[in-house]
Amino acid sequence: MTQKQKHHYLVGIRRRSNPDDDDDTVQQGPFQDCPARLPSSVLALQHPNAFALSPCRQDTRMRYPAMKFGGQITYSRTAVEVEKAAMEIIKTVKAKKSELGQNTVGFDIEWKPTFKRGVPPGKVAVLQICGDTSCCHVMHIIHSGIPRSLQLLLESSSILKVGVGIANDAVKFFKDYNVSIKAVEDLSYLANQKLCGDTQNWGLASLTEKLICKQLLKPNKIRLGNWETKYLSKEQLQYAATDAFASWYLYEVLRSLPDVENLEKVTAANQSDEQATEESQAASLK
Repeated sequence: MTQKQKHHYLVGIRRRSNPDDDDDTVQQGPFQDCPARLPSSVLALQHPNAFALSPCRQDTRMRYPAMKFGGQITYSRTAVEVEKAAMEIIKTVKAKKSELGQNTVGFDIEWKPTFKRGVPPGKVAVLQICGDTSCCHVMHIIHSGIPRSLQLLLESSSILKVGVGIANDAVKFFKDYNVSIKAVEDLSYLANQKLCGDTQNWGLASLTEKLICKQLLKPNKIRLGNWETKYLSKEQLQYAATDAFASWYLYEVLRSLPDVENLEKVTAANQSDEQATEESQAASLK
């Protein structure tokens, strides 16, 4: 591999879809009275070689298959490469906004942890963005810095960035790079609006299991590894891309569900209609 190729390369990973997974209904396990279907936006953007999501019926006794991004991973680490990647994302999002009404990307960051008391964690080293099933961008910003186009992307109020704990990520990013990430939405908060049940502090892994019965693997060797390394490994790239992809995908699933409050109103209205019908039938028999 030449030096230039090391600076910018693509990691293409493909996984065959399960031919038996032809039902796009997502069931909520214990919340089966809140059925949902995967939104058409997800199905329309489904990559031909991306994995299929089967109906989710939770079973705590079984081990779910791993969720793994199956599209192309674009890795950039120089200022020129990151600038080009950010411009590509902006262009793609604008096209989808015009064609499908979408302007959402999954967002996540990684940094090198510290294990010594009193020593602060490292700066944000990696930023990953994913907006469909075909391609995710992993930017090694500890080496590139924040080029102009990336700053415009992050500060854009018209491009929604989604993730779990994304507000905290935005705070850290501002402290590290003095760039304000605008238009963010936390999936944990959204999940509590959409799922029937008690309010929870959802993590990305637990939400993945709840919605689509997939495991989001978080091996400590990678999660707590050195994200400031000169070049990211294929395992690090896969981990980063899958997290960003999961954020985008789960947002698409969640936004297709009715709010719990609205669902309760519909249920109450249906019960009222049923009661009125029963009373009317009883009166006609007298």
